[in-house]
Amino acid sequence: MGIFDQVKQAMQMRSEAKRIQQEIEKISVDYSNGGITVTAKGDFTISKISISPETWAEASSGKHERFETMLFNVVNGALKNVKKTTQEHMAQLMQSGGMGGLFGK
Repeated sequence: MGIFDQVKQAMQMRSEAKRIQQEIEKISVDYSNGGITVTAKGDFTISKISISPETWAEASSGKHERFETMLFNVVNGALKNVKKTTQEHMAQLMQSGGMGGLFGK
């Protein structure tokens, strides 16, 4: 393989990696527990937190520690689920030759 072929292959890999990254960023996973719902995205950012009125009233009535623990657990659950979903998506892409067949099938 000549130098130009190697450069061409590297450019293809870079382009495909960008495409895969964009697909992963589109992944969105919700996780709910105790009246709290957290939405995590494939880039491991939190895009939304929803709190039911009942849970908010409980937190406002002085049960801050319980609320903080619940929120902590729901955020971690959402991140864990989006990590799993992202890994599964990547495995599917690699299995189906998602890197344009650059790594074989």
